[in-house]
Amino acid sequence: MITMDDIIREGNPTLREVAKEVPFPLSEEDIALGKEMMTFLENSQDPVKAEELELRGGVGLAAPQLDISKRITAVLVPSSDPEKTEPDFKDVLYNPKILSHSVQEACLGEGEGCLSVDREVPGYVVRHARITISYYDINGKKKKVRLKNYPAIVVQHEIDHLNGVMFYDHINQQNPFSLKEGILVID
Repeated sequence: MITMDDIIREGNPTLREVAKEVPFPLSEEDIALGKEMMTFLENSQDPVKAEELELRGGVGLAAPQLDISKRITAVLVPSSDPEKTEPDFKDVLYNPKILSHSVQEACLGEGEGCLSVDREVPGYVVRHARITISYYDINGKKKKVRLKNYPAIVVQHEIDHLNGVMFYDHINQQNPFSLKEGILVID
């Protein structure tokens, strides 16, 4: 079971490497890793298990954060609609790619955080408001999905991890809270 002790922190060189594509058919090891990553996210979002296991809440986890340089990420975005129990987006993504994105940009009003960063990093992380991605799921099936707003931001954050990019690399160093006109701020 993955715990916070398994997650490497900023400064570890693996977080700055471009991760390697995963070969298909998927190995038992890569399938098991994907399942464990999703279990970590599920546990981290369960208040009882998170406290018991001392987990920080997470919506995404990339293999490089576990010191494994592979293009695998798990994403679990809870429902934004209190009436729905189904998550807004949940899957393990193998070799994900952004196929296209909107001109419209967006950022989270509260900024972003990361399980590999143990400090507050103030500032807006500007990303694309909508993206279309392709990836392979845990069964080796190719998928193409359109995401917008918060789920799109989460997936871009995770794909950045696969490319050796940290969220704070996107923050304007001179003026962390400056935004160009027309950027959607998501609360």
